[in-house]
Amino acid sequence: MKKILLVIVTLFALSNTNAQTAIFHNLLQNNVTKDGVVDYKSLKQDPSELNSYISYLEKTTPDNSWSKNKQKALWINAYNAYTLKLILDNYPLKSITDIKENGLIAWKIPFVKVGGKTYTLDHIEHTILRKQFSDPKIHVGVNCASGSCPKLGNKAFTEKNVEAELTHLMKVFVNDTSRNKITENNIQISSIFDWFKEDFIKNGTIIDFLNKYSETKINPEAKISYLKYDWSLNGK
Repeated sequence: MKKILLVIVTLFALSNTNAQTAIFHNLLQNNVTKDGVVDYKSLKQDPSELNSYISYLEKTTPDNSWSKNKQKALWINAYNAYTLKLILDNYPLKSITDIKENGLIAWKIPFVKVGGKTYTLDHIEHTILRKQFSDPKIHVGVNCASGSCPKLGNKAFTEKNVEAELTHLMKVFVNDTSRNKITENNIQISSIFDWFKEDFIKNGTIIDFLNKYSETKINPEAKISYLKYDWSLNGK
């Protein structure tokens, strides 16, 4: 009897997870363009899907019984969902950097609730995602709602798609000429590659990493410089 109950509970939890992820996926499909531009005005008018997904996150605790991909997918989705909420709570605004609460910038405000615990966006990105998963592609998964950020994908991450989607988003980001300017002997690249350099050089140089995704083969001795970051809101 106990085994049957355990199976029922497991199936229910799985069904609920899939349903809630589908809600977030639908939200992204309807409010984020293929170029990563967000319709914040529309989301502000009807936040029901976002509120539903956040309600699910508040009650859901990722744990080690989950696969690494399932944990990673949920934490990235949580980061992006709460970033959207933060923008909507302060909308209209020109930049996420305009948000301050009790002297704290956006990424240090303790408002993110997952599994009954409260986090900051910084904690999710740096303490959970970067430290626990050691995957530099995370930087194209989490979105800071700004012009120079890797574009916000219009798909929710899942256990099954997270690796493929992060790889796709990294290829798109590296080859996006508005965010990285790459030639054989000279590269002007996003400041993300400077700020989080340690993540990208674990298995070689920055150029070694870029060459995994770049459509232009970069000379190992190419000159490297970093572009100024555009913090303007990634909205219509």
